Amino acid sequence: MALEVRNLQGIGMTSQRTRARMVDRLREKGIRDERVLGAMAGVPRHLFVEEALASRAYEDTALPIGFSQTISQPFVVARMIESVLTEKPRNVLEVGTGCGYQAAVLAQIFPEAYSVERIKALHERARANLLPLRLRNLRLAHGDGHAGLEKAAPFQAIVVAAASRQVPQALLRQLAPGGRMVLPLQEGTAQKLVLYERNGRGFVESELERVRFVPMETGKA
Repeated sequence: MALEVRNLQGIGMTSQRTRARMVDRLREKGIRDERVLGAMAGVPRHLFVEEALASRAYEDTALPIGFSQTISQPFVVARMIESVLTEKPRNVLEVGTGCGYQAAVLAQIFPEAYSVERIKALHERARANLLPLRLRNLRLAHGDGHAGLEKAAPFQAIVVAAASRQVPQALLRQLAPGGRMVLPLQEGTAQKLVLYERNGRGFVESELERVRFVPMETGKA
């Protein structure tokens, strides 16, 4: 138990003070939603990276997590979550669990959080990373993110953490009326972060900003 508590709190470059500086930088870069900032302040990002990279956990940069995947930079995590938030959050689906960090942040805000990961080894690693946080409202699934998670749909919010060349139609179908989905779209060699909002007539598309994500693959691995 003592080891678990120490790991959660962090020391030195993984301390609560370092995490607070990260949140201050997010404010400076334009993140305004206090629910997002509070969640980012509350989740120990250093638990989700390799021990050798722990001292860099609170830098505003993406870091490798193996399997040619990365943990997204804190600003992008905050930006994506802020873009899908409504006044009364209900449930959210994350596509691309990775190491579990963004799922943990989502679970601080949404009463029901689901996350699907196609790579079995990453799915298991995320489960282990998340265990000390005891997030009873978070459910992890191993599956193809293109298919979403039909059994838990519809979702008020969907956050896709990999770049797709086309919008997965299954994810649009699983978005609840009034819901929002954010995902990176690949256009040639560039990527853009796009928000989709579902209304009574269909979907409204808004481009947010340029980003760089790993590609969204099909199938399970």
